[in-house]
Amino acid sequence: MISKKGIRKEEVYLIVVQINFIVVSIYPLYPHPALLLDGVWDRKQHKYIAISDLHLGFESELDAKGIMIDSNLLLHEMLNELFDLIKIHKIEGIILLGDIKSHIGPISKKEWDIIPQFFKSLSEYTNVYLIPGNHDSNIRFLTPLNINMISSRGMVLDDTLLIHGHTMPSRTRPSIRRIVMGHIHPIFTKYGSVINGQRVWIYLKVKKETIFPDIEGTLDIIVVPTFNKFLYRINNKRDCYRKSISPIINRALKDNAIQQGLIITLLGSIVGDTAILYSII
Repeated sequence: MISKKGIRKEEVYLIVVQINFIVVSIYPLYPHPALLLDGVWDRKQHKYIAISDLHLGFESELDAKGIMIDSNLLLHEMLNELFDLIKIHKIEGIILLGDIKSHIGPISKKEWDIIPQFFKSLSEYTNVYLIPGNHDSNIRFLTPLNINMISSRGMVLDDTLLIHGHTMPSRTRPSIRRIVMGHIHPIFTKYGSVINGQRVWIYLKVKKETIFPDIEGTLDIIVVPTFNKFLYRINNKRDCYRKSISPIINRALKDNAIQQGLIITLLGSIVGDTAILYSII
């Protein structure tokens, strides 16, 4: 259910999003780029938070360009934000939707320094589940034994499939009604706008058979913003953090399968629909 205040069409809508199903409810934790999953699995009530695209260690590439970011300060800010969410919402686990590392290939010195520290600190507060992304090659060498490593094929919680988003899902179970993914780093790009460069959520309703062949119906797709506040994307093909479009979204666009869509800021404001999707991804 998407509720909003009745204001003029040309204004930015302030909304609260709550998507309810029989078993699972999800809530974007405005103004945080984190999604709360609240439901019953294995006959127990559970609460998890899903976040995506931390890209720890990306600072080394910016350092080479003369842009200095304190890696330890950024790490502590991320951890403190997560600790607060864990405490406030009394969650039992964090689901990392991939791209914890920044470098696609070998592990950089910066990643060796900070990623084990991140996992150690976070796992002392809650259970940690990692779904590897396309940047997470060799990340097994950086993870302690108490991190729950999930296949890159994703993690299923009842009717919800959680994946990174850089590959097509291989699961074809008819019970999946929702995909939660990252990978895209959606950013609102409109020069002159007060929200130009801000991270946004993407909510789509697509024809299910486009993603899962031979299974009719509709499928909700939620794209989680990057948790790293510095990992912005500018409208420049030379930008090293410009993401290739997810094959999931690409197929939905190619097959004209998107039935509805919303683009929403971290504060919960609707800034557009599918008409501006290409400028976001």
